[in-house]
Amino acid sequence: MDLKRIPLINREISWLYFNDRVLQEAADPTVPLIDRIKFLAIFSSNLDEFYRVRVATLSRLSSLNEKAKQVFGYNPKKLLGQIRNLVVKQERKFNNLYENIIVKQLAEEKIFILNDKQLNVSRGGFVKEYFRDNILSMLVPVMLNDNEPLPELRDRGIYFFVKLTKNKKTRLALIEIPENVKRFLVLPQTNDLKFIILVDDIIRYCLEDIFFIFDHDSIEAYSIQLTRDAELDLDKEVSDKFIESLSRSLLKRKKGKPMRLLYDTEMSMDMLAYLVTKMGVNSESLIPGNRYHNFKDFIAFPNVGRAELEYPKYDFLPVPGLSFNKSILAQIDKKDFLISTPYQSFDYIIHFLREAAIDPKVKEISVTLYRLASNSRVVHALINAAKNGKKVNCLVELKARFDEQANITWSRRLAEEGVNVIYGISGFKVHSKIVLVSRTEQRKTMYYACLSTGNFNEKTASLYADHSLLTADKRITTDLVQVFKALTKNTVPQDLKSLIVSPVDSRPAYFRMIDNEIKNAKAKKPAYMILKMNSLADEQMIARLYQASNAGVKIQLIVRGMCCLVGGMKGYSENIEVISIVDKYLEHARVHIFCNGGKEVMYLTSADFLTRNLDHRVEVGFPVYDEHLRKEVRDIIDIQLQDNTKAREINGQNNNKYVKTKSKIPYRAQIDIYNYLKYKN
Repeated sequence: MDLKRIPLINREISWLYFNDRVLQEAADPTVPLIDRIKFLAIFSSNLDEFYRVRVATLSRLSSLNEKAKQVFGYNPKKLLGQIRNLVVKQERKFNNLYENIIVKQLAEEKIFILNDKQLNVSRGGFVKEYFRDNILSMLVPVMLNDNEPLPELRDRGIYFFVKLTKNKKTRLALIEIPENVKRFLVLPQTNDLKFIILVDDIIRYCLEDIFFIFDHDSIEAYSIQLTRDAELDLDKEVSDKFIESLSRSLLKRKKGKPMRLLYDTEMSMDMLAYLVTKMGVNSESLIPGNRYHNFKDFIAFPNVGRAELEYPKYDFLPVPGLSFNKSILAQIDKKDFLISTPYQSFDYIIHFLREAAIDPKVKEISVTLYRLASNSRVVHALINAAKNGKKVNCLVELKARFDEQANITWSRRLAEEGVNVIYGISGFKVHSKIVLVSRTEQRKTMYYACLSTGNFNEKTASLYADHSLLTADKRITTDLVQVFKALTKNTVPQDLKSLIVSPVDSRPAYFRMIDNEIKNAKAKKPAYMILKMNSLADEQMIARLYQASNAGVKIQLIVRGMCCLVGGMKGYSENIEVISIVDKYLEHARVHIFCNGGKEVMYLTSADFLTRNLDHRVEVGFPVYDEHLRKEVRDIIDIQLQDNTKAREINGQNNNKYVKTKSKIPYRAQIDIYNYLKYKN
């Protein structure tokens, strides 16, 4: 199949429509009000990263013009224009949703977000006192001069662009809102009415206290936010020199090329023109917004109202047969266990590591780490293991985007405590999530493993839906021994029997399994695939799926985010259905199921079907051998395929239409999965 002619949705456009599904959750009146605000925050945070990475890359490519079009199949400049048009529409939808719906519904709950013009004398005095005690000393305005360049604006920082006017003469200034100050201040209640004010409006209210030395008739301030290019070239050498290079690049990241200037639309055109001229930004980079930027901070919006304004917090469900009061290793020795977070507790994995850290018979622990919690209990367990005399091998991926600084800090801490820290593999990111524990039992070395679709991060494990397998199955542990041997030698693992490991095995292994389904379909045998992932964009993989569809293979895809495959298109994908589920938890698990002539094959993996995951990262896919666990995973996937509440169709129209089924019964996968796990035993 000619890759240049297959139907594809552009990956950037597809990603923007994924973010639109996040905005749909914010607009959904059945979602609790505070959680709708959080979805607005997630939308905003996602868009920030999109501009820092994807738009930044397109901006670089745009300088190549026709050459880029020949190589990539599209015109980067034209695509940047399409992106801007889409983003402007989404920002309008966002602003309308916040200002005209969310704020009004908060008011119906007797919760009022006050701005600087809405403070009475009493609340104004409270705000003034708070400002003088907690904020004023952190503010240093920069007075602007026409003959001087504009100061470097920090990436994603919030600034006030201030104009002071006296007899038609003006002064301009910039004030940076400090990062380390709370964004929200809860004001004293009055008659059961709750009041909240943003730090932005506290500063606006107190502008006279900042600029009192300047004689002026009027003073006005408008928020701006600059998003910069975050993709910087790094020294590829894996060494201490690499760490130094990465540390330097993180400092440079704050000064990357401007990608987006988000500005308050109330700002006058002469002020906007001043900024554009001084910054040298182009029209595609100008995004009109509202008075509040860095909306990602609203993820911490305080609920001062009813508990029902947030999703209920469910208790963690037990993993049947796996007890915290007995040796985790001894239980794994008898059978495999599957932990499905956040329905079940990540603490099982912490206990697994803690037990390994203190067990006298455990000699060695090997682990790969990609993203870690801020006060990681995983790291503390590994440090304790080293202190207890275990050999601990820890591969920390320093190139985990936007977590680089945290991972540098953790890697140094681990090394100081005696852990053997491995700094990735030259040329490849290590994105796998694997642990291997070596234990001496009756003079033999036995192995216990944890393999996961998600990061070993207890914070995200409470929000991300993932699967983790605890096993002592020799078919898996024997391969894991080879994986860690290769990683410690700075090479990629090869010639494995049970695991599918990128960058060597994944593409050929999945192609073989897809081709097997094609062969069976042509032979009139049962043939199907169910593939769940975060993203699908690899063109070779999409072409192979189109071939399978044309051969009669039934394909069901669950793709949360970006999906470049077009489902249901005549001549290409008539046998392919694609849905996306966006709900309370972030669907992060990758599950691949193949009919295999009736002997179903099932893999869980850390990899999406992106070129980077298949060819440029170390990823580990692992089979589920235990029949009970296979049924459990299959049941969970079937529940998701049945969703008619939070599932959307992914199609060529990019309309994010909610899935409608023949059933009049509402099915909502995340609630139904919780109940399934609760009552299955």
